[in-house]
Amino acid sequence: MTDIDDDFLQEMQDVKPLQNQPKVAIRKGDIQLASQQARRLAAVDDQPKKDPNHLQTTEVKRIGPHDVVGYKRPGIQDGVFRKLRLGKYEIEARLDLHRRTVEEARRQVFRFVGDCISHDIRNVLILPGKGDRNEGDPAVLKSYLAQWLEDLDDVQAFHTAQPHHGGAGAFYVLLRKSDRKKQLAREQFSKGRL
Repeated sequence: MTDIDDDFLQEMQDVKPLQNQPKVAIRKGDIQLASQQARRLAAVDDQPKKDPNHLQTTEVKRIGPHDVVGYKRPGIQDGVFRKLRLGKYEIEARLDLHRRTVEEARRQVFRFVGDCISHDIRNVLILPGKGDRNEGDPAVLKSYLAQWLEDLDDVQAFHTAQPHHGGAGAFYVLLRKSDRKKQLAREQFSKGRL
């Protein structure tokens, strides 16, 4: 033997072989029960999460590319709606939907309106475009947007914009006041009254 073999044997003299562990007997029923439980857990986890965005992408009533569209909820004063229609309110935020798919636009509109409400923004401009270049299916986004705005509770009114703000390819949108803004208005107008 060589010195390397001697060194190896010397280092290994205290080593004992591993003991064989007795095998655990698994009954076939235990495996089936375990796999059944795993499948149940996976099924529960795979259920789709409820999307808070309730805006629909099913077929909507179509409007023309150059149609003028307006809507106001009951309780909105005529003077307020007239100012909105004439573009007299300062535009605080804009959302451009040009070249978006219907699904992308749906997500962006829902998020945009929610963000505006949380930041106390009331007057916005949303630009879906006229869609008049799409000869086969004109004004798709414009039609969907008109329906979505009616479906959103936070939207108080909307109207086709004036030509200098995009005309038939844009909407002025009036959003509801946030609870904080309502409270500030109450405090402002009730000063001096008891």
